Amino acid sequence: MAAVALPVITWEGFYIHQAHAAVEVTPNSQATSSFGNAQLLYTLRGHKGTVKSLAFSPDSRILVSGGAENEGIIRLWNSANGKKLADINKAHKTSVESLVISPDGQTLVSCSNDNTINLWSLKNFKFSRSFVGHTSNVLSLAVSPDSKVLISGALDGIRIWDLLQQRPLGTLVRFDNLIYTLAISPDGQTLASGDNKGVIKLWNLSTGQLVSELPAHSNGVSAVIFTPDGQTLVSASRDRTVKLWNINTGEIVRTLTGHNNWVNAIAINPDGETLASAGRDGIKLWNLTTGELVNTLSGHTDWVSAIAFSPNGKILASGGFDQQIKIWGIPPKRK
Repeated sequence: MAAVALPVITWEGFYIHQAHAAVEVTPNSQATSSFGNAQLLYTLRGHKGTVKSLAFSPDSRILVSGGAENEGIIRLWNSANGKKLADINKAHKTSVESLVISPDGQTLVSCSNDNTINLWSLKNFKFSRSFVGHTSNVLSLAVSPDSKVLISGALDGIRIWDLLQQRPLGTLVRFDNLIYTLAISPDGQTLASGDNKGVIKLWNLSTGQLVSELPAHSNGVSAVIFTPDGQTLVSASRDRTVKLWNINTGEIVRTLTGHNNWVNAIAINPDGETLASAGRDGIKLWNLTTGELVNTLSGHTDWVSAIAFSPNGKILASGGFDQQIKIWGIPPKRK
């Protein structure tokens, strides 16, 4: 694959945009305790199909979005004012199923049901290389906290890659594991995988051994995510539920019900207080401690397919079948 010629956006220019940001959240706006009162700040348009995936850069300044089947495009946005930074027009032959940015902010990784994984420089948005090894749809990606290891989940199992040397490390598990979703614990020791049968598996990343297996859901697991303290795993499913699991005991802590159809995506605010879940009936915000439904965000005109909190916890991005990206947050206090 040839590198895509793109406009190079300097960090200096980026900071100029930042200085004139359309959205400012003041430190005393109590965003951590009031995200349940989040409102729609603005809408990003540009995708010609479903927005399948979203990811923020570690500094929260860049939002990356991946397009659907007939598009195969990656778009990069200034998350502070919603302005488009660049497009990667032929990122994949088909839909961009998952996006992840390494914690060191150097590398953007994308995967697709064209069976490939592509690496891009986040500094200039240029193509770096492809990882080819999967023989089926690659649906999920996760990067270790030290940015050294990439893990990919596909319909033919789980593979592990050296992100720094940009080479394959091995295969964790092969067929009969149709993997829909992956997550790595904050300490980098545990991998959680969710499959088409509703089973969650926990793996020791140091040894590659299967630690435990949870018959979690009655339909496919669409998303898994660890809480910031690493003690709880949250899972979402096509069975319309979201479940919280104690990582140490494997026992269920709580089941959240309220969605009227598949739960497509989940995200946790870095403050550990708010869980967002998305589906046909919009976005629901939950208090992670009590399980209380705090708010429902209705703005998309179709299924919500992807959601992501910014690392600074101030905004939530959502993407839908309606081809739109919505940015939600706490409006700045009026002086």
